[in-house]
Amino acid sequence: MNKLILGTAQFGLNYGINNNVGKPSKRIVFEILNEAYNYGIRLLDTAHLYGNAHNLIGEFHQLYPNKKFGIITKFPHLFNENIEKNIQYYSDQLNIDKLRAVLFHSYESYQKYKLELHHKAEIISGLVEKVGVSVYTNGQMDEVINDTNIDIIQIPFNLLDNINLRGELLAKAKAKNKIIHTRSAFLQGLFFMKKDNPNTIRTKLEKELDIITDISLKSSMSTGSIALNYCLVQPNIDGVLIGVESLQQLKENIAFSESKISDQYIDQINAIRINNIELLNPSMWK
Repeated sequence: MNKLILGTAQFGLNYGINNNVGKPSKRIVFEILNEAYNYGIRLLDTAHLYGNAHNLIGEFHQLYPNKKFGIITKFPHLFNENIEKNIQYYSDQLNIDKLRAVLFHSYESYQKYKLELHHKAEIISGLVEKVGVSVYTNGQMDEVINDTNIDIIQIPFNLLDNINLRGELLAKAKAKNKIIHTRSAFLQGLFFMKKDNPNTIRTKLEKELDIITDISLKSSMSTGSIALNYCLVQPNIDGVLIGVESLQQLKENIAFSESKISDQYIDQINAIRINNIELLNPSMWK
């Protein structure tokens, strides 16, 4: 099973602290989508708020009707009586019959509208296959696990936001038959920054990032290969979200995914513990 999920925020936004390219052109987006489909990636993660990403995906599906992706998108921030119309509008934009999943953008949005979701669960289930929520913290995930209306939980997971921090909850979620998708495999490009980069977050995490560099040298694996493979080998993770700005970057990610990290290095990564977990949350970065 191909666990890779292609994120599309970069298609419509200048996204990521290490993004030096900006939004790709429509031609490049279509090249990326073609390459992803040909490789076996079948899920796209998107949102109406990602600029024109919905429309670009819809145009691709119209142009290549035999290469239709399963689509995970997000509920609108205003979850009201028009929710069914909104979901149908998204499907029309994306040129698909039915959405694979719709997620709440955040735990806060889920908290605000979970009662409305409960009341409309039957109607929504006719329009989408799965419903989920994107969370940041273990506390948020712990509450969502017990909601029978939630099928998918998306949570950060990477070399620093690792099994030491998330492992117990991932196992608990799988025991409840939740589908687990992870994001921030590369921590928005932080792992690729050079040691002399003055970025504040990189400086504060320098000791831990040096451990990753040391593992890379000893294992003869690139940082990208280590970072992506670490996520993919986790048995309790069903899908790993990646975002790219170019065709070359997608090909690099595919190459990263085909590496194999040894257990001894996984153990070293698992031992990394970040005390100030706010440093792992890009929404808290300034």
